[in-house]
Amino acid sequence: MAEPDATTATALDLEMMRRAIELAKEAESLDEAPIGALVYETESGRVLGEGFNRREIDNDPTAHAEVLALRSAGETLGDWRLNDCTLVVTLEPCTMCAGAIVNARVGRLVFGATDPKAGGVVSLYKLCEDARLNHRLPVIAGVLEEECGDLLRAFFRSKRRS
Repeated sequence: MAEPDATTATALDLEMMRRAIELAKEAESLDEAPIGALVYETESGRVLGEGFNRREIDNDPTAHAEVLALRSAGETLGDWRLNDCTLVVTLEPCTMCAGAIVNARVGRLVFGATDPKAGGVVSLYKLCEDARLNHRLPVIAGVLEEECGDLLRAFFRSKRRS
């Protein structure tokens, strides 16, 4: 697959990333890491599921924004296969979430900021394009990257001061 490039994002991807940023801000207001995600039908643009980080609130290490959005979308569709869907998330998914994305057969992934310490899609690993796995998908990285990254940097800067 070609190297991910934010310039290939559609107007709908940008609109959905703005919604994911709103979800990230909601997480931040609850003192969660500001990460938001949503799943939409690629053709129609209908939002099927949303989520934001809830690890602290739920005391659940798997309560990442992506996992919650995928669960919600599967419930909405009545199917765990999300082939015709796009997942939009403000931060590059970790390996757990990248594995869930592959297992859910997500059609496309769009994300904002890269995660050099834990990223499972382009930074540390390339799970969404690994030919050894049963599913591969196109990835568009860097969509509204600065805004997504600024949210996270400000949140963790404030945590270090406390």
